[in-house]
Amino acid sequence: MNIVAQPAPSTLIVDLRRTYVSRYGAPMISQVAVEVFQLRYFTKCMSCTFCNDWCCSHGVDIDLDNVQRLLANRDALENWLKIPSKDWFTDEEPDKHPDYPGGACMRTNTRNGRCIFLNPKGRGCQLHAYALEKGLDYHDFKPVLSALFPLTFDDGTLHVMEEVEDRSLVCLGEGLTLYRGVRAELEYYFGPSFVEELDEVEAAHAPR
Repeated sequence: MNIVAQPAPSTLIVDLRRTYVSRYGAPMISQVAVEVFQLRYFTKCMSCTFCNDWCCSHGVDIDLDNVQRLLANRDALENWLKIPSKDWFTDEEPDKHPDYPGGACMRTNTRNGRCIFLNPKGRGCQLHAYALEKGLDYHDFKPVLSALFPLTFDDGTLHVMEEVEDRSLVCLGEGLTLYRGVRAELEYYFGPSFVEELDEVEAAHAPR
């Protein structure tokens, strides 16, 4: 994989025609940063041979509703993960935040410099793998920020992750745009009308 220099992205924020509400009631998106249509990254994560799962090094914020779904499946997940549920999250109290379903978020724990849910003997998220193995929807188990990475949301704006802003994300370079890489996930969470309008913004602001 040849990582190339990225063009200078636009910092323009575009207002959408309406506010789009996630299927979980939060977050709500009414703006989008144009740079999501301009920067590119190596999109096929499980085919990557050079990042060593770098993006899973620090754990991830997970909404409180997601935490409760995991705990509701505690016995099955503990058996699958071979990790007790008391070790899944940091000891910090939930951080109240209206952008997250349930009105708060927690942080997944880390072990040996890796997210606690990262496969220690292979690649990828074990929550995702568990859902696929059991024929379940991985969205019910995997944190929304993991599904949308390298995009995120704050105060009604869809924008790039901090790792993209500071260029520390090792897979920036060639590939699909950040938006195209997670378009299907955005449609799942916010519906077809949301991505249809984003497609219009993309057509107006993507590099020619």
